[in-house]
Amino acid sequence: MSEHSYYVKGAPRVATANEGFISNAGFVVTNEGVVVFDALGTPSLAAALLERIRNITDQPIKRLVLSHYHADHIYGIQVFKNAGAKIYAPKGSLDYIHSEAAANRLKERRLSLKPWVNNKTKIIVPDVIIDSSHQFSLGGLDFTINYLGKAHSEGDLAMLVEQDRVLFSGDIIFEGRVPFVGNADTKHWLKTLTELETGGLAALIPGHGPASKKPASAISLTRRYLAYLRETMGYAIDDLTPFGEAYDEVDWSEFENVPAFKDANRINAHQVYLSMGKELFKK
Repeated sequence: MSEHSYYVKGAPRVATANEGFISNAGFVVTNEGVVVFDALGTPSLAAALLERIRNITDQPIKRLVLSHYHADHIYGIQVFKNAGAKIYAPKGSLDYIHSEAAANRLKERRLSLKPWVNNKTKIIVPDVIIDSSHQFSLGGLDFTINYLGKAHSEGDLAMLVEQDRVLFSGDIIFEGRVPFVGNADTKHWLKTLTELETGGLAALIPGHGPASKKPASAISLTRRYLAYLRETMGYAIDDLTPFGEAYDEVDWSEFENVPAFKDANRINAHQVYLSMGKELFKK
């Protein structure tokens, strides 16, 4: 993508397809070492990424910055940890690591992604937790890690490579496909996208989908989709309409031809319906 920044692109498919290679990861090569962003969804994928890095540079792997703790981004951590990387992750990661959900997900992936995820695959605890904006320099390049709070996950980070003007956004942006909502705080996620500063960027590398040299366009799909989910499910909550009835009444034509719509949309809508009901209850 630039003089120093590279990325690999996963396929826009369900998590257990493509040997688990559905998410993006990137790396930045400096004169003093390599900074990796996200670790992919299996140790074998991480090993392939490390090999790709080694085809470009023999500089040591200094840091692994994790956008968030979801399975398709973290099961490769152990490869980079063994390579000497210091692991950075957002506040909220420990909540996931020690949760029943994390244990159940790993158990499921050991079956659904066997043999690429197996009994040797572990959830690695980060060395450093980021809970505010964090800057560092390495090999003549300056990096800014932005803590975005609980948006797509329990905690999310984005990383800006200052000299390259490249932003690694993680899963707050899904380019060219319907995002996975999961247990996201869609209200904060949408607010984050609305406020995200993209002026002056040369490229944006999302958590899923192709890199974009038009960041505003890359953000647009995720933002419009989340806004539409919240608008339509919000009407249903206000009118006390049961979810199934509400879902069937919504005009989904704007998004129905976007990759991953069939796999994700009904699940996403149901999650937003439930979470917006909880938001109303808290008022």
